[in-house]
Amino acid sequence: MLALLSSHACSHSSRENPLSQTEAEIRGSVAALRFFSSQEIKPRVIRDNEQEYIVEQRYPQGVVAAITPWNFPMSLLIYKIGAALMTGNPVIAKPAPTTPLTTLLLGELPAAIFPSGVFQTLADTNDLGPLLTSHEDIAHVSFTGSTPTGKKVLESTVSTLKRFTLELGGNDAAIVLDDVDIDNVAPAIFRAATLDAGQICFATKRVYAPKKLIEPLTEALVALAREAKVGDGLEQGTTVGPIQNRMQYDKLQGFIEGSRPNGRIVAGGDRIDGDGYFISPTIVRDLPNDARLVKEEQFGPILPIQVYDDVEGAIAEANSVEFGLGGVIWTGDVERGVSVAYQVESGTVWVNQHMSLPYEAAFGGAKQSGMGLQNGIEGMEDFTQRRITNVRKAA
Repeated sequence: MLALLSSHACSHSSRENPLSQTEAEIRGSVAALRFFSSQEIKPRVIRDNEQEYIVEQRYPQGVVAAITPWNFPMSLLIYKIGAALMTGNPVIAKPAPTTPLTTLLLGELPAAIFPSGVFQTLADTNDLGPLLTSHEDIAHVSFTGSTPTGKKVLESTVSTLKRFTLELGGNDAAIVLDDVDIDNVAPAIFRAATLDAGQICFATKRVYAPKKLIEPLTEALVALAREAKVGDGLEQGTTVGPIQNRMQYDKLQGFIEGSRPNGRIVAGGDRIDGDGYFISPTIVRDLPNDARLVKEEQFGPILPIQVYDDVEGAIAEANSVEFGLGGVIWTGDVERGVSVAYQVESGTVWVNQHMSLPYEAAFGGAKQSGMGLQNGIEGMEDFTQRRITNVRKAA
């Protein structure tokens, strides 16, 4: 199955993302499957003496509904099905209506490997999700998507008290400390904000920079925005692909227009003519901290840069939103960066790097960015039921 996935899935790209990024998604998906296939959750002996034997075991919950979004339709699905299948649960995978092809292809590959019904795929026009999440025979709903939709999913599980995993929206802050080298940090920040055209839950969606660095950092990011090649991902040299759908494109245009009266658009912002939902990397300065682009998740290549007077204020602003998925601290002093990271209210915080997600490290959101975990043994345990067997050996 791993070999088939690796050799065939690249030909069914979910959309016109730069080809190198699509290939990286497939390679990462294969690596994730290999990780999950190598894991085993063993019984854990809690107490074993002359009088008592207490052991914790894990057993499968039952049928898992794995519901995935359109931004990474392969890797986000693999995180779910790898963990669910390896812990003994059958899976029904439902992709986003706009990106069903990779999921349907994946559903064909194991047909000759697994018994009937172990892994199924179900494509729809956005009408079957509620039936899945409320069905009495579904034991666990694993959903990745927006926070508003995640709340609806959670509501639908209540009547049967299903188990669930929700990986929802993010508004990740990058806090730039005053000891960084701008030449090194600016390209990393730009990539963190524009990878996959910014359509990543863990993307950097706002930047906080100290007064003494705000101008050189802005200049560096503006230069990178102007150098970016926006276009069809299959074209050589494209660095920023299209927005995936019209609804998201219109939402992003609303963020841009809403920023004009209250801030300064220093790069991008103009509509691009042509066949596709293209948006140039857009850099916005001097917005009030309560502006929509700062407080909400834009999910696109539009980046606000905010100035701060002191680090404590930057941390407070980073924590002021309803999301808590990820974040990044950029610094020349690792110990200082770790100290700041410890104060950020997010499920994952990176220091001097972005999007490092080793499979053995579980991730999940704080606040309204989700519930439950994915990846790691902890993420696999989310698909199991704990059973404690408590034995009295002697009178």
